Amino acid sequence: MIDVGSTLPEVTFGLMKDGKMTSPHTNELFSGKRVVLFAVPGAFTPTCSEAHLPGYVALADKIKAKGVDSIICLSVNDAYVMNAWGKSANANEILMVADGNAFFTKSIGLDMNTSDFGGIRSVRYSMLVEDGEVVKLNVEDPGRFEVSDAESMLKSL
Repeated sequence: MIDVGSTLPEVTFGLMKDGKMTSPHTNELFSGKRVVLFAVPGAFTPTCSEAHLPGYVALADKIKAKGVDSIICLSVNDAYVMNAWGKSANANEILMVADGNAFFTKSIGLDMNTSDFGGIRSVRYSMLVEDGEVVKLNVEDPGRFEVSDAESMLKSL
């Protein structure tokens, strides 16, 4: 599993931008930037939709005021689903990034097999990344939502 001090792996993501599919690389999203990344097991799922994403939407301005260049929500879903989820949650200040094949999630060792729920998904976590290097990492225990929330991240900045 990735840890503090590690450099993020170079992979390609999916991201809807101005109504078009784009494929940014890790370097494009993180190089030279201070980024809060939080990952969820699935778009439109209960804890993710009722607490995790809404917390970051509500605190986005305060998080960015602490010198954060961008906030990324990542899930093992496709870019169209992530875009629709972001629109439904008024997540205008959040980059809704898709890791459709779980390449990033697997390469950092934060994947889990949910079997019938959806197959390979991401563990719930948050991290602070500075210029591609992990500075803070908050990984949730299975079934928990205590350390990767927006309030905890804001307090740690």
